Amino acid sequence: MKLATYKDGSRDGQLVVVSRDLCQAHFAAGIATRLQQVLDDWNFRSPQLEDLYRSLNHGKPRHAFAFEPARCMAPLPRAGRWVRAAVGPDGEPALHDGASDHLLGACDDIPLPTAMAPDFEAGLAVITGDLRAGSAPAQALEAVRLLVLANELVLRQGGDRPATAFSPVAVTPDELGEAWAGGRVHLTLQVSWNGQRVAPGDAADSGPHVGELLARAARWRHLRAGCIVGAMVHQRATEPHDGGMPSPGWLQPDDQLRIEMKSRDGHSLFGAIDHHVVPWA
Repeated sequence: MKLATYKDGSRDGQLVVVSRDLCQAHFAAGIATRLQQVLDDWNFRSPQLEDLYRSLNHGKPRHAFAFEPARCMAPLPRAGRWVRAAVGPDGEPALHDGASDHLLGACDDIPLPTAMAPDFEAGLAVITGDLRAGSAPAQALEAVRLLVLANELVLRQGGDRPATAFSPVAVTPDELGEAWAGGRVHLTLQVSWNGQRVAPGDAADSGPHVGELLARAARWRHLRAGCIVGAMVHQRATEPHDGGMPSPGWLQPDDQLRIEMKSRDGHSLFGAIDHHVVPWA
């Protein structure tokens, strides 16, 4: 199943179901208006969405319309928690909380202060259901509801992190087939910068698997439905020139950044994060 959130002038947007080929969409208003409602009541609402999804894939709904990624907010526009994972010096997962009250859509412009040397970190993230504190990794995997792509921006001078952006579509793990195994996605994250490919990142080689990350995040506290935990595959380490000025490797105004993951048969799974960098107003 594939889900997205359309802009409608509100903070949480309007939930839509998206066809497998990302061509058609249908409002889910008769089932839920917001993704958080689905996450809070997954066992009741998700089967109804699955029925609509199957119908949409067969071209049956009368009120389907062309899917437009540019109209998308983040699938979950504001989350209970956003955590990015990295591997600590001891080889164990280190989790870092980020701002989750306002998350960017895939096609939103990136307003960045270029004097602060903006960079990016891209990867895969999961959106959870409820998870009890102290859960083992195998239990934690059962709390995975949806997968998304994430792009976290970072100002290397000072380490501040502006809002994180997410793919237009969130997908249930079964959509990946055999590429989702052992808490890992065995596919390549494709990143291009101004049309030039950045070295690809293999999501399966990004450190601890998802169950371990979620168990670590829930080590001392419950996770409520709607938490997002990400493993950043592309963690760029560009350094500024002497004197602190940005090197040519930093994001610049008018840059275009595209992040995507395709299935083994070449189809886009999540749609693309497609950013245009603009100066901070």
